[in-house]
Amino acid sequence: MNAQRIARTAAAVALGVVLGAVSAIVVLHRDRVPQPIMSTLDIGFVQDMTAHHQQAVTMTDMLAGDVSAPVKALGEQIRFTQLAEIGQMTGWLQLVGAAPNSAHPMGWMTSEGGRDADAHSMDSMTMPGMATPAELARLQHSSGRDNESQFLQLMIRHHQGGITMAGYAFQHTCTDAVRRAAGIMVAEQTDDIQAMSILLDAPGAGR
Repeated sequence: MNAQRIARTAAAVALGVVLGAVSAIVVLHRDRVPQPIMSTLDIGFVQDMTAHHQQAVTMTDMLAGDVSAPVKALGEQIRFTQLAEIGQMTGWLQLVGAAPNSAHPMGWMTSEGGRDADAHSMDSMTMPGMATPAELARLQHSSGRDNESQFLQLMIRHHQGGITMAGYAFQHTCTDAVRRAAGIMVAEQTDDIQAMSILLDAPGAGR
């Protein structure tokens, strides 16, 4: 990673942390009656989505140097957006004194936090859309069109899983800041999927 990319990464994360702290403080002081800033569902969602985003960033770092300009540009866009949101969510967790990682991944969708838990059959330890270690290894050791195709397919699936998580949080959270963030994630990742699908279907994409 070159110095320019390191600087962009630091800026994205720092911006996210500031935005997260500010939005959480607004929630804290919105009413005079003290109340929890974030619910169990909110914290679980933020912890898991942070981990989910971190893998997306890892995947963008595995784009080969010889990929096409459109794929490279989209990867950079996804990377910056996800890093900024990681910073925002990290700021929220720090403000409420929550651990950065969940002891029970996806428990917020399948237990107390998930009010319609019976509607979800997913393993409580599995985040939807995540790439396996074997898939990441293949991506890392690929190049050219093969690297592009693997990246696009994995990221489309990854975003689809992220939309499932963010959509559930949007519907069930009682915290305005979390609902806004989740809604933005759904919109952003839906747009990304559309763009990646076009790139994947382009002639010579190596699908």
